[in-house]
Amino acid sequence: MLQTVHPKLPMRDKAATLAFYRDRLGFNEVGPNSYEGYLMLEREGVQLHFFGFKALDPAENYGQVYIRTDDIEKIYRELSEQNIVHPAGHLHTKPWGQRECAALDPDNNLLTFGQSM
Repeated sequence: MLQTVHPKLPMRDKAATLAFYRDRLGFNEVGPNSYEGYLMLEREGVQLHFFGFKALDPAENYGQVYIRTDDIEKIYRELSEQNIVHPAGHLHTKPWGQRECAALDPDNNLLTFGQSM
């Protein structure tokens, strides 16, 4: 039966996407990354996949992923140190019982990180 999910998000430039996720968020390449226009990244068992979309207008991109964590404070520190916290994504406890923070990647994909309270 179902075991896991790997979100697929759009990217305009594979090298820029790889650099952002590797150098700023600590993800590593996984699988055969020799495919033109496709990228697979992983950190601590969480995989994100990216497909090439050169005509993407970041201002019109609504790509989003929600990543659960057991150490939201550490994630928030990492995002803050990299200066990539979304202006509306500072660490906050939500009414639905999650402590969350968020960042945007170079293609305007929203990455929300959350921890249950």
